[in-house]
Amino acid sequence: MGDAFRPCRCTPQQVERYRSRLSGPLRDRIDLAIEVPALPPDVLAAGTDGESSRDVRARVVSARQRQDERYSAFGFHTNAELTPALLSHHCALVHDASRLLTTAATKMLLSARGYDRVRKVARTIADLAGDDIVRADHVAEALQFRML
Repeated sequence: MGDAFRPCRCTPQQVERYRSRLSGPLRDRIDLAIEVPALPPDVLAAGTDGESSRDVRARVVSARQRQDERYSAFGFHTNAELTPALLSHHCALVHDASRLLTTAATKMLLSARGYDRVRKVARTIADLAGDDIVRADHVAEALQFRML
């Protein structure tokens, strides 16, 4: 196996120093940051009981159709394309979700762009769940994808 499969030996301080090199405006343009740890071969061989690719595809197609219908009159197709003016109408948050995002924005020092991007990701998560309303659990999941 090549170097790509060796575990990282960096200290937490080295990782943080590397991450700090990325400017805030650049990090704000990254909607999803997911750490995917390597799995040992015995776990890979055991298989999973997770959601099938067919089921995931069906949810994604359904979510894209919902977005396409929602935005067809505006000339775009996805939540990512929402303008700030349309964001408050199409990504309106229930009270608990709004409170959660406000608290997280303060603690995580989110910029206005970062705040809006969390709302768009939360709207997409709601679409994937077949929900018309963006709830606190959608916002919480979107916040987990933020690059720290």
